Amino acid sequence: MIKVELPEMTKGEWKVEKFTVDRTDFHSLIHGRAVPVGETFTRLTRNGNLVMSDTPAEMNDHYMAVRFAQKHCLLNGLGLGMVLKNILLSEIVTKVTVIEISQDLIDLILPYYQDSRIEFVCTNAFDYQPPKGIMYGMVWHDIWDDICTDNLPEMERLHRKYGRRAVWQGSWGKELCQRYRRKGY
Repeated sequence: MIKVELPEMTKGEWKVEKFTVDRTDFHSLIHGRAVPVGETFTRLTRNGNLVMSDTPAEMNDHYMAVRFAQKHCLLNGLGLGMVLKNILLSEIVTKVTVIEISQDLIDLILPYYQDSRIEFVCTNAFDYQPPKGIMYGMVWHDIWDDICTDNLPEMERLHRKYGRRAVWQGSWGKELCQRYRRKGY
């Protein structure tokens, strides 16, 4: 996995910015996970709240989506485009349909991912209706700003929706949320 290469920019409620972590930086813990001190990363915020970053922990969270990417892939959620960028590196990926609810985010990120294999659709992941007969080699769901057990019903709903349409599918943080639920968090 490689980091994104986006400039700092803002559109509507969205902001892309660089940050370098030092020992006193509040963001040295993102989603409760350590971030390497002294390295520069990119983060996406909505109305000042962290949505995602390209830190090693976050890249690791998305590794399986990139590993299983093949043929026609579906991404529910654009974020920084980190998963998109990394799956486009694969020659076996023939098309990527990106479902994103925010036109402002698409407008902000789209210019940095120009590839004829990409199709952007501005809609809600739950409302999107894939064309009949489409089978996806990989489906990745990443529409949540935070990892929490409250997301599990929506994850399960999306997994049911694509269960027969995907060779492989996953959701950002699903395993962690399931672990939390088993432990009663």
